[in-house]
Amino acid sequence: MSGSSAPSAPRVRPAVAADGDVLALIDRVTWSPLHAVTPEPQPPYADFFDARHPPEEYLVAESGGRVVGYVRLGRPTPLDCNAHVRQIQGLAVADEARGRGVGRALVRAAVEETRRRGARRITLRVLGHNAPARRLYESEGFAVEGVLPGEFLLAGEYVDDVLMGRAV
Repeated sequence: MSGSSAPSAPRVRPAVAADGDVLALIDRVTWSPLHAVTPEPQPPYADFFDARHPPEEYLVAESGGRVVGYVRLGRPTPLDCNAHVRQIQGLAVADEARGRGVGRALVRAAVEETRRRGARRITLRVLGHNAPARRLYESEGFAVEGVLPGEFLLAGEYVDDVLMGRAV
């Protein structure tokens, strides 16, 4: 079919400093109490990348030549005895790219990057009421490894912090 506008599969690549502005915008427009424990971003906005969150910790998804999402992959602690573990510490997909496999591609890329870096495990934390994210993670082999009941008070409701992980 000529002229078909079916979306192409997302391409995941390492982030570069020039991605900062678009990632900051995605972060702001996708903010929701469904997944955020920090207050809604307000101007003046901080830089997306900083000394604690350098581009090297991020993978970005592109679709149709545009950056449409990211995953942050860091170490859960600075301890040497924990260096074999990586942790998904943020994932966001632009609204217009949802439902097109971008989140799944980012999770798979995070698992592969964890393996490439020689780590043995990947973990994450997800809010108990974020059913779509939990389903995605479970479908990609993550299992619930612990629950901190009522760990966060968000929008007047106590929400569980669910710890998930898997071997790579």
